[in-house]
Amino acid sequence: EAVTGAAAENEPKAALPVMTNTRRDNSMSEITLDRLPKTLQELQEMPQAALTSPEEVAALTVAALALYPENPSETEKMLDFLRGPRPLNGIDKQFIKDRFRGKEYLMRSYFSGSSPDNNYTPEQPYRIMISENAYSRSQIGEGYLTLYVNCSGADSPRPLKLRNKPSTGQWFLWEQ
Repeated sequence: EAVTGAAAENEPKAALPVMTNTRRDNSMSEITLDRLPKTLQELQEMPQAALTSPEEVAALTVAALALYPENPSETEKMLDFLRGPRPLNGIDKQFIKDRFRGKEYLMRSYFSGSSPDNNYTPEQPYRIMISENAYSRSQIGEGYLTLYVNCSGADSPRPLKLRNKPSTGQWFLWEQ
């Protein structure tokens, strides 16, 4: 029997993932998530879903992509949200599918503590290192910022390009 009315309001809700953003220096941020969002609704209910910090948008992108092997369609919904007015198209979806084929570990390599030696098993809580380099702001006048995410599966941090919407101050995923 379903619980309704006031009793339903008193039912404990699942806690949302908690994200903290710690700036290590002028060019490096460490984003920590106690757990990863499993649904678009969980992601949208997080305070960072206001999309006002480019580093947090980058971290939400990594968190969304980490869900892909388990739930591709929910990942696509999350990415559509993070992309704002420019949802994934068929080519984007196929590109992501191709990147993950046989490489379910791929997104785990973006979390601190992961390595080939431990099958890319990240430390808990999940930590994502995001940095800028000398070229990150080369297109800032046009509204673009390129951030770099540390990756234990690559020789150098991987780029994420974001676009700012001046009227709202929001940052959206542009290229991953």
